[in-house]
This record gives sequence, structure tokens and C-alpha cells, in this order.
Amino acid sequence: MTKVTSNRRGVQVEDTKICVVMVGLPARGKSYIAQKAQRYLQWLSIEARTFNVGNYRRNDAPQPNAEFFAANNPDGERMRKAAAEAAVADMMGWFRTGGVIGILDATNSTKTRRRWVEDILTREGIETLYVESKCDDEDLIMANIRDVKTTSPDYRGQDPEKAAQDFRNRIRNYEKVYQSVDADGDEGDLTYLKLMDVGKQVIINRIKDYLQSRVVYYLMNLHIRPRSVWLSRHGESTYNLDGRIGGDSLLSPRGEMYAKKLPELVAKSVGDGRPLTVWTSTLRRTIATARHLPATYNQLQWKALDELDSGVCDGYTYQGIKDKYPEDFAARDEDKYNYRYRGGESYRDVVIRLEPIIMELERSEDILIVTHQAVLRCIYAYFMKKDQAKSPWMNVPLHTLIKLTPRAYGTDEERFEANIPAVSTWRGKGSTAKHEDPIPDVLR
Repeated sequence: MTKVTSNRRGVQVEDTKICVVMVGLPARGKSYIAQKAQRYLQWLSIEARTFNVGNYRRNDAPQPNAEFFAANNPDGERMRKAAAEAAVADMMGWFRTGGVIGILDATNSTKTRRRWVEDILTREGIETLYVESKCDDEDLIMANIRDVKTTSPDYRGQDPEKAAQDFRNRIRNYEKVYQSVDADGDEGDLTYLKLMDVGKQVIINRIKDYLQSRVVYYLMNLHIRPRSVWLSRHGESTYNLDGRIGGDSLLSPRGEMYAKKLPELVAKSVGDGRPLTVWTSTLRRTIATARHLPATYNQLQWKALDELDSGVCDGYTYQGIKDKYPEDFAARDEDKYNYRYRGGESYRDVVIRLEPIIMELERSEDILIVTHQAVLRCIYAYFMKKDQAKSPWMNVPLHTLIKLTPRAYGTDEERFEANIPAVSTWRGKGSTAKHEDPIPDVLR
């Protein structure tokens, strides 16, 4: 029986350790799923790390062709096994230093390989959760092939069409030996989650405890279809001009200009005229910013997207906070992520209330979020795998549309500037300035 405790953010964790073992043919979204799971867990302050066997294999075979992966290639088999052994050894060392959830990202395509992993982990008292991504949707497979040939280190600098053909041949080599996780045979004792055809069907077997259930619930909401998410702060507000925090203020004249310019920025970024679903907070400045978007866009207001609650400091300038609550001002600078305003919230509280938003984002496509600085920092940190201690200090400028496109090996980012002046609402440690230019190393 495992003991359930809470970490400093109030997220329940257990005194157990879990290895999430990815299973699946190439171009089935395994690395994408692994990276997303790691980001989600780290976002919740759960120690997680991905061990990608391909990265270890590249030490000996940086850009192999498809024949390297053939079952009848003994040199390829030896190097692939050595890479798996190195990845597992590093993961075990990481578990011993306090790691909670390790993710073994590889095809793990045979029962023999999976049982080898299972035996090692069982000896060390580490639970295993197998996550198999199965997909027969040719359109999705081809989309993943196009993504991999442009983002995978295996094909960097190569002709895209030749890379795509080689990758198809690699898949065929794996298909010859691939064995799906078998519930009715000798793998019925394994704990696993099967994601069939991008979540159209989900099969769960022998899930044991809270932390495994948490991972499974997230992955059940995750789809691997290529898509983007658009983020924007509201237009400049009257409180922004005054250097005040919180409140439910209206837009400034320049903020109104941004609201009118936003449809043009969105059309330029989206590209093909497809409609988006727009999420705003319940506060007037975000609703006003989104009001000129096309009527074909469905708009929803989420209380969870409201700005960080500054409690008794609502409506204050930073100088006013320092004058009235000097100890609080210093404490927030010391640990901005965990500091909670009197009667209000901390950044970690915002992350907790944003979790349903993240789940819905992962289920959905074509979403534009118009929200506030602290909230956008938390969402941006989730997609971009930013350190939580640093995320509250990121510069997120006004009058800028951000497009994020998650991929297997990271998240692409594009920014579209409205070229409408606005004050800076970024503040450095110790500063009480109403408007301050951010220093370069906090721009992202």
C-alpha cells in the first residue's frame, strides 16, 4: 500500500515511483505524448523526466538509414539494445536521486523488450505503466511523417522527400516484428493504457493507484492531431496606464485600437480562414478585446481565466504595496511563484485552477485565449516547459498575438506584433516602477 502525501503546491503525490513505458510504431505520436506528459507533470511540480532511447542511439548512429532498423541487421540490433540499456541505466540513477515519474520513450515494439524492461523495474520496486499508441489513420500517420522529417534529428539537413521515404521504410521494418500489448496473452498482468486511433478508443488495464490514475486521465484527454493554440493578453487597460494591479478596468484608447487590430492579426496567423473558438476571462478588458473578432467565432467566458487575485492589494501600484505591506512586497520578490497575496492567490494557485483549462485545451482544436498577464505566463510555461520559479518573471508584452504549435521534439512559437504602442507591465525584483523595460534574459 502506498502512502499519499501532498507536495508544497497541494498536488497529491505518493511515495512510489513510476516508469511510463511508451509502446508503438514510429509516426504514432509517442515522443509527442512523452514530451507532453513530462511538461504536464513538471507543471504540477511532480518530478518527471523523459529518457529518449533515440537520443542515446544517436551517439553511435547519428543519422542511420532505414536498414539500420531491420530485424536482420545484427550491428543495428546491438547498437539499439545498447542505447536502451544506457537510457534505462540513466533513468534508474535518476530515480535514486528523487525522480518520481520517468518516461522511457522508445518503440518497445516486442514482448521480449517489454518484459526485459519490466523485470529491471520490478527488481528496483518501480511501478510500470505501459502507454501504447496505435493508429491506422493514414492521414494522421502521413502528417506525423511530415512532422518528423522536418523536426527529427535523424533527418536534419536532409532532402525532405528522401527523408520521408526513408522514414516509411523504417516503419515497414518495425511492422515486421511489432507486437501489440496483449491483454489476453502473457501480458495480461501489465498495467497499461492503449490509445487507439487518436483517442477514438481507450483501453485501460490494472491501473493501481492515484498517481497512475492522474497520468492516465491526462493522456486520455490528449490527442496527437497537429494543431496550434493562440494566446493574447487583453489590450492595454486604464489600470495598466496607472501601474495598478488587478481590478476590472476598461481598455485605454490604445487598448481599443488593439481590439480592432486583433482580427487582422488572427487572420494573418491562422491563414486559411477557419473559425476559432475564443476563450476569455469574465473581466471586461478581455471581453472588450475579443468583441471585434468575427461573429463565426464561438466565444466562451471562463472564470478560471480571470487574472491572479491580488487580494487586499487589488488596485494598488507596486509602490503602494511596498509602502503599506513592505514585508509582503519583499516576500513576493523572494519567491514569486509560491507567494500568496493576503486574501488572494499565488501563481501556484493559478496553476491549480488552470488545470481544467489545460485538459480542455488538450481535447480541443483551434482555440484562441484572450487573458491576463499572470494567467498567460502559466499557460505559456506549460506549453514551453518553463521553470516555475522563473515563469512569473517572464515578459509577456501587450498587443502581441502568440501562436504555439506543439510538436514531437518541442513547441514552435511565432509572435505577431500589432505595432500599437503600449506600456510595459513587467517589473523587476525590488522595483516599484509603474512601467519598466524588461531585461533581455527574461524575454522568454
